[in-house]
Amino acid sequence: MVLPSTPLIVTCLGDAPKAAERGETGRSLARTFELPGLRLRLVEYEAGYLADHWCDRGHVLHVMEGELTLELRDGRSVALRKGDCFVVSDHGDASHRIRTAAGGTAFIVD
Repeated sequence: MVLPSTPLIVTCLGDAPKAAERGETGRSLARTFELPGLRLRLVEYEAGYLADHWCDRGHVLHVMEGELTLELRDGRSVALRKGDCFVVSDHGDASHRIRTAAGGTAFIVD
């Protein structure tokens, strides 16, 4: 991640339009703010959501509401509840996807 050479940027993700993405099951609704080398997202996952792909991009994810499951391609999974975070590299060594039975909301930086 490379931050822009500006002293301060304020944004309100709550005002950004929602973009829907279909998962293998369910869908997510993302509000996004982007700068070169930086993306901030507030993502709502519907109950029953399962991502339709394995992701190799690095992220910092913070669960704001609900419960999410981080699935790793190697078979491991981690239950995440409100307040939990994870950091995953973008070197392709931790392919992952999100699943949720009950739904949840996450703040993601990548």
